[in-house]
Amino acid sequence: MFTKEIYIARRNHLKSTLKSGILLFPGNGEMGMNCKDNWYPFRQDSTFLYYTGVNIPDVYFVIDVEKDEEILFGNNPTPEEIVWIGATTPLEELAAKAGIKKVKPLTELANYIKNGKQQAKVHYLPPYRSETTIQLSELLDIPVQEVAGAFSVALTKAIVAQREIKITEEVQEITKAVNITAEMHTYAIKNGNAGKTEKQIAGDLQAIAIGGGGNISFPIILTTNGQYLHNHATENLIKEGDLVLCDCGAETGMGYAGDMTRTFPASERFTALQKEVYTIVLNAHNSAIDALKPGILFRDVHLLAATKLVEGLKGMGLMKGNVEEAVAKGAHTLFFQCGLGHMMGLDVHDMENLGEPYVGYTDTLKKSTEFGLKSLRLGKALKENFVITVEPGIYFNPFLIDAWKAQGKYTDFVNYEEVEKFKNFGGIRVEEDILITKEGSQILGNPLAKTVADIEELKNA
Repeated sequence: MFTKEIYIARRNHLKSTLKSGILLFPGNGEMGMNCKDNWYPFRQDSTFLYYTGVNIPDVYFVIDVEKDEEILFGNNPTPEEIVWIGATTPLEELAAKAGIKKVKPLTELANYIKNGKQQAKVHYLPPYRSETTIQLSELLDIPVQEVAGAFSVALTKAIVAQREIKITEEVQEITKAVNITAEMHTYAIKNGNAGKTEKQIAGDLQAIAIGGGGNISFPIILTTNGQYLHNHATENLIKEGDLVLCDCGAETGMGYAGDMTRTFPASERFTALQKEVYTIVLNAHNSAIDALKPGILFRDVHLLAATKLVEGLKGMGLMKGNVEEAVAKGAHTLFFQCGLGHMMGLDVHDMENLGEPYVGYTDTLKKSTEFGLKSLRLGKALKENFVITVEPGIYFNPFLIDAWKAQGKYTDFVNYEEVEKFKNFGGIRVEEDILITKEGSQILGNPLAKTVADIEELKNA
């Protein structure tokens, strides 16, 4: 946990923004994988962590803004439960570490909400777990099917505005996660060799994350089929000449995430063709980072990266025509189907459960519905102390190539005869985690091999 002063300040800021109402924060519970008592690894709700730091299951936190009352609802384990889980820190002690003065049994929550909602509006965030939806339905006497649509927009916007700005202590914790992530990638590059399966490497990477004090921040993407954006590790055997795309991240014990991608050869060196495509992606990556600063629309940085990709692909003979026009019409999405990056913090896609229209966009800047741009999670103007990712890529998806060629899409910009030769190439992505500073940006964490020369040197170390 951070110091209690940080949690108190966060809650006071939220109360000063909302000014009225009862703020209801459900913590997450344990979830069974294949039976009730065989649990998935526990992960607390990130907003609950943000305001309380209390990282245990089956607790609720309530703030009555007008009464200036804060209560942690939960139960200390019984002696019979301690038989299974061992001794735990009492709720009262956890609450005190966060500056919360009142702790009540979970059985008193329903009456508290029932009485409170007669006097004040109850605010809650969009639920993302079915059991939380059911609990909110029972607590607030709302039909289950109406719970998701009745969340508080005011509370959501207030929390986004607060959480998107990272304080120094958060940046330090994110940097810790990034450094563990860099260790994972260093291992992957050095050991992602022919003769091993993707899962062998991914399992070793998860061990590094767990050894760092937390866990992985999302299921590891490690694949020789990098043309598929979120292709997780399989029993596929890595072969000489393959490109291996590794997108992974560590999460610290406090829940803060790292998220980086490297693409490297299974062999000792890139082939000439792999090097050429990799250099195009790296140029787009570096150009995007150079453009980052407060006030710039991240959507514009995304389009800049797309322009650099098209320039490179045109130089290879895979694209043609006017570069700016090709990007404006979306022809680049044959090769770059996703967004350039996203917010990062307590979630690897920070606050995504609150809704991309609130996290990545504004009331005036709406998310596009066009292919490619609709996958851009962050489009709005950057601010100092945002933490974001930058992750351009080139993906030669044979199914998309075949479909668009048959449809005659973008024939003014795509040289399909040349593209046909790349249907077995795979995909390349390069990703870093970035802090937006007063005048520009800063790559977080310890340096990790990124150029062709540095990756090959690490590969052969």
